[in-house]
Amino acid sequence: MEGALGENAPDSIPFVKWRNDFSRAFQHHLDRSTPHPVGRWLGTLAVASIYVLRAYFVQGFYIVSYGLGIYVLNLLIGFLSPMVDPELEVLDGASLPTRGSDEFKPFIRRLPEFKFWYAITKAFCVAFVMTFFSIFDVPVFWPILLFYWIVLFVLTMKRQILHMVKYKYVPFDIGKQKYGRKKTAARSSGYSD
Repeated sequence: MEGALGENAPDSIPFVKWRNDFSRAFQHHLDRSTPHPVGRWLGTLAVASIYVLRAYFVQGFYIVSYGLGIYVLNLLIGFLSPMVDPELEVLDGASLPTRGSDEFKPFIRRLPEFKFWYAITKAFCVAFVMTFFSIFDVPVFWPILLFYWIVLFVLTMKRQILHMVKYKYVPFDIGKQKYGRKKTAARSSGYSD
């Protein structure tokens, strides 16, 4: 038994139809941007620069900037951490190798690069919008917030780097490993074509 509005009723409401169309178009553009990490990160750098300029010229919103910094630090920790933490979970063979004789297992991030980029970009956009509402401009002594964030960043990164060294993993992919040219048997024996 159908509802009183019928089967296609939600699509007939203009706002719902517009929201669905917008969501579909937005997802399409996100999907098209996936193979272009340099362009995505340059766009995020532009958004971050706009936010920094806005906060600088307004001379305020230090709490918003501090919250943004804490959120980005949290995302960075997820980006640098393995999906399966060898300290927390003892699994049968699904953890990172700890000795040179162990089988190679690729590094899988807890937070993939695309989601990391998307969350940071959204965070800068939300923080930028928040700078237009005076309710978020709480008067604080910003040097203390900056000092506290720097101390938090250093301590967190020190702990993360020690974790990387202890379990011997590198969370960055420098690129595909290149090998020397393979010589054919004829060329290596001195005969040429």
